Amino acid sequence: MENIHQTITDILVDKLGLAETEVTTDANFIKDLGIDSLDYAELIMEFEQAFDLKIPDNDAENLATINQAVEYIRKKIELKSNSQ
Repeated sequence: MENIHQTITDILVDKLGLAETEVTTDANFIKDLGIDSLDYAELIMEFEQAFDLKIPDNDAENLATINQAVEYIRKKIELKSNSQ
């Protein structure tokens, strides 16, 4: 799970120019990090590419914090590896 968090942190720092110290587990993408809807859509695409998975729009709408994204991606990766 730490690896997932670090990858998400790296994406936020690299793509959005955020400071790594801002990217805490309970940080809200919109309220705390100031990400707008366009940035958020791009962020979801980056997550899909980085973790080689598909995040449906209804699921993406429920990922408000970094921790929620980490947990969601961890579960998706587990399901994917269990089905192979």
